[in-house]
Amino acid sequence: MLASARAELVADVCAARAAHPLPLTLRRDVEAWADALLALLFPHLTDRCSSEPEAVGQEFDTAHARLQRLLVADATVPADAPAPGTADAVMAALPDVRRLLLADATATFAGDPAARSVDEVILAYPGFLATALYRVAHELYVRHADLLARLLTEYGHRQTGIDLHPGATVGEAFAIDHGTGVVVGETAVIGDRVRLYQGVTLGALSVEKTLAGVQRHPTLEDDVVVYANATILGGETVVGAGSVIGGNVWLTESVAPGSVVTRTSTVRRDGAGRADPFADDRIDYYI
Repeated sequence: MLASARAELVADVCAARAAHPLPLTLRRDVEAWADALLALLFPHLTDRCSSEPEAVGQEFDTAHARLQRLLVADATVPADAPAPGTADAVMAALPDVRRLLLADATATFAGDPAARSVDEVILAYPGFLATALYRVAHELYVRHADLLARLLTEYGHRQTGIDLHPGATVGEAFAIDHGTGVVVGETAVIGDRVRLYQGVTLGALSVEKTLAGVQRHPTLEDDVVVYANATILGGETVVGAGSVIGGNVWLTESVAPGSVVTRTSTVRRDGAGRADPFADDRIDYYI
């Protein structure tokens, strides 16, 4: 039995490897490129001290060439999205990407009393790292390099516990505080100055494959705050500008701008009638 199982598995694996269209090191190569790109964008993340234009320009050129090679190696990239043109467009977007990320870091610092500086946010905050990888990945995603984009955001997911799909649309001054367990789906639309806390899900009401290409995830307009473990679902769900969504809220319908949505919990005396430190038998509180 063991011998036959071995022979069957060996045959299957050999056939799969022979037919596999992607480089075996693709994921590792994408992650190494991501690290080099973030090091180019932020001195906090590099071990290179040179501030000479020629040296920094060489880093840019090296990152460009590596991206071209990755795109050539990715057999899933459509034929009408040639590697040189896609690589040029992604690298040309980097000044805007850096500007957006600096605004993200500044917004995170401004909204977190525990943060001592923007430098601390860039160096230490998982929400910033996940957002940085997302913003680079999104530039690849909109140019049909879907696999490379997904490898980038999943690299961030593994490191931070924050799952940002590269297809999501995210505005300026985006902040994720704490971050563990945040999930933002492929068709989510997030406006400017939005803040998410740990455990927030922007998800779909249905995961049927036939809905691919349809907006399945919610829209958050500008200046929305969503507190810990809130779940907002559905492509027709719009959270109006300036709204606050409280912790643990389950939301599947739109709310008007300026809304405050809370979940009501009830605390009662236990059946043994133990002393209640509070004045009332029941306490209603809003998160």
